[in-house]
Amino acid sequence: MLDNMPRGTICIEDIEIGMRRHLRKQITDRDIELFAEVSTDHNPVHLDESYAQDTIFQGRIAHGMLTAGLISAVIGEQLPGHGTVYMGQTLKFLAPVRPGDMVLAEVEVTAIDHRKRRVTLDCRCMVGDTVVLKGEALVLAPSRKFD
Repeated sequence: MLDNMPRGTICIEDIEIGMRRHLRKQITDRDIELFAEVSTDHNPVHLDESYAQDTIFQGRIAHGMLTAGLISAVIGEQLPGHGTVYMGQTLKFLAPVRPGDMVLAEVEVTAIDHRKRRVTLDCRCMVGDTVVLKGEALVLAPSRKFD
């Protein structure tokens, strides 16, 4: 994985509108197999090439939630980072991610409620110039007052 910032914590007191963080990860066959095991989602569109050839995707695709998990990684490791609590997430899956694709997962701060320690993040994943997933996350950010 390739990050644009070190992992750790950005406390609510230091978060600003427009802050962005991202990571890049190439999705491998092993990633898809491991996600199928952990999630118990063994849909053959993810695991069986001959089955997947006869679908609208014309080949295997990664689980959508595997791609969404990259957003979770950026939020939990970079912005806000360690100590963050997910409160909600919306997702729209716009295009498939295939084995071998390099996914860019990015979040951007769009709103901050300092009193409630809540941060709203615009989220998206891209493969090349194609947006494959977009959404919004609401998180409870860590604070120095509680450390």
